[in-house]
Formats: sequence, C-alpha cells, structure tokens
Amino acid sequence: MLALIGNAVVGQSGGPTAAINATLAGVIRGAIDARDSGVIGTLYGMRNGIEGFLGERIIDLFDAFDTEEKLKLLERTPAAALGSCRRRLKGHLEDAATYSKILEILKKYNIRYFFYIGGNDSMDTVLKLSDYAKDNGYEIKVVGVPKTIDNDLPVTDHTPGFGSAAKFIATTVKEILRDVAVYTIPAVTIVEIMGRDAGWLTASAALAGQNDGIGPDLIYLPERAFDVDAFIKDVKDRLSIHPAVLVCASEGIRTADGEYLGAKGGTLDAFGHKQLSGAGKVLEGIVKAEIGCKVRSIELNLPQRCASHIASLTDLTESDLVGRGAVAAALSGKTGVMMTFIREGGEEYSVSVGSADIGGIANGVKGVPAEYINESGNYVTDDCVEYLRPLIVGEAMPYFENGVPKHIIL
Repeated sequence: MLALIGNAVVGQSGGPTAAINATLAGVIRGAIDARDSGVIGTLYGMRNGIEGFLGERIIDLFDAFDTEEKLKLLERTPAAALGSCRRRLKGHLEDAATYSKILEILKKYNIRYFFYIGGNDSMDTVLKLSDYAKDNGYEIKVVGVPKTIDNDLPVTDHTPGFGSAAKFIATTVKEILRDVAVYTIPAVTIVEIMGRDAGWLTASAALAGQNDGIGPDLIYLPERAFDVDAFIKDVKDRLSIHPAVLVCASEGIRTADGEYLGAKGGTLDAFGHKQLSGAGKVLEGIVKAEIGCKVRSIELNLPQRCASHIASLTDLTESDLVGRGAVAAALSGKTGVMMTFIREGGEEYSVSVGSADIGGIANGVKGVPAEYINESGNYVTDDCVEYLRPLIVGEAMPYFENGVPKHIIL
C-alpha cells in the first residue's frame, strides 16, 4: 500500500505524565523520517488537544524541534508540552457542526495523519474521528498513542507514563517508611494514591520492599470491596508486630455496595466520572475512632503524575518507541487503532510495539487481575511485583540549570 502524501498533526489529551513528552518526541522523530522520505510535509502540534484543534491553535513542530538537542530536552520535560484538554466529543449525529468543523480544518491543512496521545477517554476521540472520516470518504490515518499513569488501558501490557509514576510511588513510600520507623510510639500512616477504578499505582507501592523486604504493611485496591471491620483488624494485627504501620490505599477504594469511600459530594467531571478526594482522611478518622493511636494521612496528589526527577528510563525509552511506532503504523496504512506494548517471553524483560483495533479499547478499563491480589484483599502477590518490577528500572535525570531542572516551553 502506498503511503498517503500530506501533512500530519499530533495532540496530547487527558492528565499529564512524566513521559507523555517522550512519546511526543517519538512521534516527531518518526515524522521527520517520513518527511525525509517525502511522505509527510509538515507535522503540526495541536495546542490543548482536540479543543485547540477546533480553534486552529496549531504550531509547526518541525520548526519548533529543528535539532535533536531540543527533542532530548522535550523527552525529559514533564507534563504535556502542547497542553491538554478533557473535551469529550459527542457522536457525530448529536453534534454534526463540530465534526464538520474538524473535517474542514483537516482539509484546509491537508492533514492525512492524525495522532492522539492519551488515555481511555482520548481513545474514544480516536474511535469517533476514524469512523467519521471513513463514513465521509476522507482519506486519513487516525492512530491513538497510549498514555496514562493509571495503567488501565485494555489490550496493551502497560501504558507509557505508568512506569515513572510507579517509580515515584515506590521511592516515596520507601522514604516514608524510613521516616516513620524512627519512633517507638504506636502510629499509623496512611498514604492515599491515585486510582479511581484501577489499583495499579497503589499496587506499585509494594515495590518499595523488593530489595530489603520492608514495604508497606497493608495495600488496598479498588478491585476488592473495602471492609471497614477487616481494615481495623488488619491494622491492629500489624500494630501488635511493630509500632509504625504504613497503609497504602487507592483513592477509589469502595465498600461492598459500590460507594466510593472518598466520594466528594457526588460531583462529576467532564467525562461523567465521580470526583474523588479524601479516602485517606476517611481511613484516618476510622483509625482515630476505633483504635485511638497516633495517625496521619498523606495524599500524594499531583506530584505522582509528573515527577520527572525520578522518571523511569525504561518508561521514557518505551514512550519514544511507541511514538515512533505510531508513525510507522500510520504510514503502513493502519487507522482506527491504538499502539500497544507486547511483553515478550524469556528471562530478560523486553517488549515489542504492536497495535489493536480502537473499538475494543476506547472507554474500557483494565483493572488489577484477581491473581495479583492476595486472598485477604490487603496486599498484592509476588506475581504482581514481578510484573511491575521491570517497568521502573533505570534512571533518566532531568537536565539541570542553576540547580533546578530545565524544561522546554512551547
């Protein structure tokens, strides 16, 4: 199949990560190769995702990144350099004007390749745009490039951005463990970690103990119903062994009736998801009331998303790889797909880049499987740790200037 001749556009959507710019750098590198072979004329970057594209807020990325040094700085810069959005497209029958506008802009800039870097909801945009272009006879390759610290996209072995967030969590939990272990006074420390419906990030806290065997005492994930009475017993049992107990809990833990422990007033975000905050505080209150020992809760909050000072080299390397792979897939004729990681067999960890139909991915959620959670539902298994371990390997230090990290600003 002959590749389409024209221009390309790439955007970033959803929550930022420490690795999403490394993926963008991979797309740019792949597009530069395609430019040199006469296929892609210009690679545009949409500011603030599809929202910015509709406003024609676009920049020429070939001009912005005319040297490899700038691309290297980009991949070590956290968050979304192009800006992001959380706009959800309605169906084209509900909002014909928006789709007509998108098609008009695609034609105006002769865009034949559309790359969208994002998570679950972003893949919904890829699905809708690829279907709309096909139904309207516009030749374009629309490819989704995975990104999410939640690691909850179906089909792919893991997602870019997750490894760096997991490394931050494992490191932070290990440092908290050193802190709380200095006292002999009975105390409970609760660490609330991101994860509404999937507990992958909280599970990564177990990596803190992979070297010396000293990790969190208890880990609770949203994949298992949270039982308050069992929690109190778990904490008391651990306090009987040593005075400093560390608990890691997902923000999305919920009771058997499906109610989020940390639901905040029932408000919803732009995609209809409940806004969560406060699971750690709720657990703190339970310990204070039922056990009465010293207790504090810590919400890791935003730092776990974009902590590039502790990024995983494996994560950044693979993020660049999947960005390049997206361009290669589009040039080979693929559309309506999301790029994936396939974990290869063998003793040494390795992955290859593949792709899968977007219809089986958009709006889906891949939770932590049952075999990765212990029988009591208060920790993860050794198999889970083995799955997670290679994803955080390697260090990718930022470039420093005057003692602080240097970032690229577009």
